[in-house]
Amino acid sequence: MLWLVALIPLLAAPVLYGLGRRGGPALLGWASAAIVLGTFGLAWAAVIGDWSGSYRWSAQVVLSAALSPAGGVFALIVPLVAAPILLYSAYHEAEASSGTALARLIALLLAFVGAMELLVLAADLLTLLIAWELVGALSWALIAHHWPSDRTVRDAAWAFLVTRFGDLGLYIAAGAAFAGTGSFDFVELAQLDGTPLHVFVGGILLACAAKSAQLPFSPWLFAAMSGPTPVSALLHAATMVAAGVYLLIRLHQTLDAVAWFAPLAIGLGLATALAGGVVASLQGHAKKLLAASTSSHYGLMWLAVGAGYPGAALLHFVTHAFFKAGLFLAAGIAEHHVGSYSLGDMRLGRKLPGIALATLLSSLALAGAPPLGGAWSKEQLIGAASHHAAWLALIAMLAGALSALYATRFQWMAYGPAAFDFTPPRARGPGHTPPEALALYVLAGGTLALSLLWWPGFAETLSDRLGIEMPPSKKWEILGSLLFVALGILLGALAVRRHWANRDEANRRFVTVSDWLGIPTVAGRTASRLMNISYALARFDDRIVDAGIQRMASYRAFSNRLGRFDDRAVDGGIRLTARFGAWFASFGNRRGEALFNGLVDTVAQVTGWLGQRTRQLQSGQMHHYYTGIAVGLAAVFLILAIGGLP
Repeated sequence: MLWLVALIPLLAAPVLYGLGRRGGPALLGWASAAIVLGTFGLAWAAVIGDWSGSYRWSAQVVLSAALSPAGGVFALIVPLVAAPILLYSAYHEAEASSGTALARLIALLLAFVGAMELLVLAADLLTLLIAWELVGALSWALIAHHWPSDRTVRDAAWAFLVTRFGDLGLYIAAGAAFAGTGSFDFVELAQLDGTPLHVFVGGILLACAAKSAQLPFSPWLFAAMSGPTPVSALLHAATMVAAGVYLLIRLHQTLDAVAWFAPLAIGLGLATALAGGVVASLQGHAKKLLAASTSSHYGLMWLAVGAGYPGAALLHFVTHAFFKAGLFLAAGIAEHHVGSYSLGDMRLGRKLPGIALATLLSSLALAGAPPLGGAWSKEQLIGAASHHAAWLALIAMLAGALSALYATRFQWMAYGPAAFDFTPPRARGPGHTPPEALALYVLAGGTLALSLLWWPGFAETLSDRLGIEMPPSKKWEILGSLLFVALGILLGALAVRRHWANRDEANRRFVTVSDWLGIPTVAGRTASRLMNISYALARFDDRIVDAGIQRMASYRAFSNRLGRFDDRAVDGGIRLTARFGAWFASFGNRRGEALFNGLVDTVAQVTGWLGQRTRQLQSGQMHHYYTGIAVGLAAVFLILAIGGLP
């Protein structure tokens, strides 16, 4: 039964696509939201009933699913956040997409929910890899939804390739786990030690850092902003980027067995939190500001996991999912009205007071202002850092101040009150569609409901139910954090008044810093140099390697011709000689003996006859000899006479 939590949205996606092409936004929005809410109900039943499942692929390979405490939380939060986003998608994208394109978008979002559910339910590395691949492929398709745009397709490819590079770490980790334990099951990871354990931890960190947009992989999240607003709200605020942190939380016990894991996770998370805060503070593009904020907050979650409190990261994921998804939807509504994501073009507080109020709740949660749930979970992250070292807590507070700064900028410039409208709005679109506002209100309501975390005893009860440990709170930490938040809000107001990066296209002074400290530029130049090297290697291959191979091939052809000549001429001559020798031997065996014996007998007979005639000349009479001499002399003279004639 547990498989159904992932299979229902995955199987419903193609069905809804087929029906949605003939239906309208209402059918797509409400049907997809209903399917996702049904998934939430099934996940709730699975959590209560402690369901599990397995599928035997072969005698050696078994796919398994089970609910860990972290997996149960993710399995509930993903559909809960996805439902209003899907409703929002159907209405918000109806104007920009045809019926088929809108149906494709909703179906892909629904399938993504199923893939994400499979990822958090996986109880072994093989099932995790399958879900990880599905999430990556669907993410690429969703970012490239507006595929006729070359820039959108290029950005989708870049985001996919960066995260795909990180995915190699998961394959390496799976190989190390199987080499060390002979199994892919999470339960068997406790047996890992030595080199396989170190390789496993390194592979997991690589995969999680890329997926969670941590340095140096953070810029891919900017490229992902080319996708539709609902995609950014679901994938790049609450689900896909959360996959990396989820895996760190899920496998924390195994990862923490390696001494270098904690300092590396803390250093990477802290660097990303600060860098992301600076980048977001200088961004004039609404979605990119929120994207940099996402990297920053997930950096703080990495810090908590490295400090030994994965439970604090888990609860901040919950609060962050609600307020950040709501802020992305608010950015989309503002863009719908002014035709741009430039914060300097918005100022819609007077035009959309209800949207402005809902956005304000999410912005305050982002800033860490009590009594909202985002402030409580942020304090837990600071407490985790303080438990490890006091200076870490101070740096985390600084990251919190930056969060308050860019949250103030976003709220004031996107939905600021009329009294602070320093630039006139360029509103062009119609009033917001009620379902879009409803989705934002639902997420804002969730953000407000999470304020219960401040209620005495509520957080402790929740921690006990989940079996997680929370860091002890200290008064100086809370006081210091609140002072940093206040400082961030004041600096944010100053930034708005001084027009620091108020417009994305006018952001000349901070272009390098706001574009992830120039990392994309360096990466682009490096990629260009690598491409030039690859072209040079290709030419070398064509002119040297291939030419050598072609010459060898020509030599081989020549040798083949020599071989054929040898077969036909030399070998043929040898065969002809052999045949003649065999014939001659056969001839000699049949007639040769008689021929040669007869020849010898004939020669002997002639010789004997000549001898007899020669003996007759030896008569002993002198006149015979004189006669012979005379005849001989006459013959000599005759020859001489004939030879002397002219």
